[in-house]
Amino acid sequence: MLLDVTVPASRLPMVMAAAAVPLAARTASAAEPAAPADRDRLYPFYLPMGGLRAPAATFRIRCEASRAAGHEVYQGRSPDSYGGPIEGGYELIYEAQDAQGRPCVYPFAPSLPQVGGPVQGTQYILRSSNPGARVAFRTGDEWATVDLRLFNIAAQRVHFEMRDIELDFPGAIQAKGALHLEVTGTQAPGLFTAVVRRAKIYGGKNALFVPNGQTMLYVEDSDIAGNVGTNTDQEHTTYINGTLVSHFRDTKFHGQRAWENTASGHQLKDKAYLRVYENVTVSNVPQSSPPSAMPLIDASAFGFTWSDGLRIERVAPLQAPRDALVDLRTDIRYGEPGNYPWPVIGSPGWQMPPSPLDALDRVYLSVFLNTSVKSFRTEPYVFALRPTGTTPGTDGYHVEGSEAPRAQQRYVSLAFGTGGNLERVYSPEGWTYADPDLPAGSEWVLDRSKFIRHALALIGR
Repeated sequence: MLLDVTVPASRLPMVMAAAAVPLAARTASAAEPAAPADRDRLYPFYLPMGGLRAPAATFRIRCEASRAAGHEVYQGRSPDSYGGPIEGGYELIYEAQDAQGRPCVYPFAPSLPQVGGPVQGTQYILRSSNPGARVAFRTGDEWATVDLRLFNIAAQRVHFEMRDIELDFPGAIQAKGALHLEVTGTQAPGLFTAVVRRAKIYGGKNALFVPNGQTMLYVEDSDIAGNVGTNTDQEHTTYINGTLVSHFRDTKFHGQRAWENTASGHQLKDKAYLRVYENVTVSNVPQSSPPSAMPLIDASAFGFTWSDGLRIERVAPLQAPRDALVDLRTDIRYGEPGNYPWPVIGSPGWQMPPSPLDALDRVYLSVFLNTSVKSFRTEPYVFALRPTGTTPGTDGYHVEGSEAPRAQQRYVSLAFGTGGNLERVYSPEGWTYADPDLPAGSEWVLDRSKFIRHALALIGR
């Protein structure tokens, strides 16, 4: 089954009165099953799930015996019995309850088997034995992590899932991520997809870390609860590099470890080409440190963002807070060049039409519906769309040179129904519009599915 969420025509704003956009209705909600086991068979429509093979190996882990041993104790075959790397994918099923019927807490990090052989069409699944009943892994180990390690997969198709899992790694200051999707060397038309459901993740330099590549990530009903790294730079609650898609639904980000007198990280650093946020909460309330003063979301203006029901919560940090809450930046192109349909630097090759709202299908676009802000202060603005430069850096990723003329900025941002503690919606930069009247024919920007199809079609996905 495919999860497809659209906005009914009856709920689109009138072309001449777009100031109040209702929360995007989930037309599939009546048909979407409530039971976790049934929901686990639903996937976003853009994830190509055909052609995947069932995992060749299934391992079942016993609760009480594993807790006593301090490592996985298997019911039946273990990975060691295969005498080498596992070929054809695997599924790890952890017993959900202990002998008293309580949620099982394993006193170690999950041990993922080594992968071998061709990986085309393979799946790697980590889950609870009881859908909807979360199992926990809790340890103070400095290197605790769930690290899927697949290197140089080229144009192969690979899939990962983690369901009903809590990772509680408060001492994991060495691990790149409490959940580290270390799948590298991907090449189009190959694809790595990752689906995380009903998870809670805490620990690591970044609680969730995803390197760049041909990757699509979908996370729902989850709590990304913070990181514990000791570096003040490039460590965040979630760090997503130059991937294809990051899609978060009914998920909360918070707990970024911050510092008293030093600029710190973000709750969500997201540099995917296409970013989709549905009913997402982002808060700088910390776990065991001062609150971060940085923008809560550090995203990229290069690509596309569609958001509905974003909630931003900010408490007072110990240092002066940065003004932007959502920072759409243009200083680095994180993804590979083929992930972008148009140049990201300013040049005479692009001139913004007199009415940018008539060119929404020809620009990098961000759309924010129904954003709410709850802050310790009246925020000067919520969103910042930064101007791009005119020269590519020598590394091929940084953007340098002087600020490109406004007419050469191929970026537009729209916001509808923004409320809360704020003076204005946007900073005084770029082609930005708060509650604009949309021209006829451009209503597609309010429809999540049409927006996704548009963005992915531009790069042949």
